[in-house]
Amino acid sequence: MISAVLFDVQGTATDFYSTVTKACGAVLGPAPAEDGWGGFVNEWRARYFEALAGLAGHTGDWISVHSVYRTALEELLHENRLDATEAQREQLARSWQRLDPWPDVVAGVRALNEHVITATLSNADVAAVVGITRHSRIPWTVILAAEMFGTFKPDPRAYLGAARYLGVPPTEIMMVASHKYDLRAARSLGFRTALVARPDEHGPGAEVDVAPEDEFDANVTGFGELADWVARHR
Repeated sequence: MISAVLFDVQGTATDFYSTVTKACGAVLGPAPAEDGWGGFVNEWRARYFEALAGLAGHTGDWISVHSVYRTALEELLHENRLDATEAQREQLARSWQRLDPWPDVVAGVRALNEHVITATLSNADVAAVVGITRHSRIPWTVILAAEMFGTFKPDPRAYLGAARYLGVPPTEIMMVASHKYDLRAARSLGFRTALVARPDEHGPGAEVDVAPEDEFDANVTGFGELADWVARHR
């Protein structure tokens, strides 16, 4: 039985590459690289992941994801000798809070809401997930984020904390993500899992691991297909 579905947000539900690439062009102008701003954005995202990995097991005051993105941006601007005002830097950092959804997401979540609770479980800050949700108009039942549990995925406390907030045992919750590490962490705790293939997550032609895996309960290409799967397997 599946009573609730948890969603990763950045990359899984939203197209950060296209959104942030456009923001860089709008704020900074023409890219210095021949391939546009794509490489810059992917490096920015990679440094975000590196920073979160370095915070594994962190028990001090909460370090906001917004500050992580902002610090990584400062490094990249310096390394690429790019000029930007304080206002432009903040505007760029906040572009991660205004991500556009993938085309299948809004209708897919709406269809899932007919059968189950839908909730986010993002490493982004609560304010960022609220901003993304308002911008993209995704009709989640509830917003949850790692900040609420004082840790980042794949720390077990994030997944188990979400289950506690929802009042649903892990065995009745499906974790949905386009990132296999996220699903494997949830699966190890008894959650059901669904891999959503997002081959363009890092831009057209980028190497992304979207291969189906038997270890996951479902392997789908979009949220509409996921809604159909959940309706059949409830």
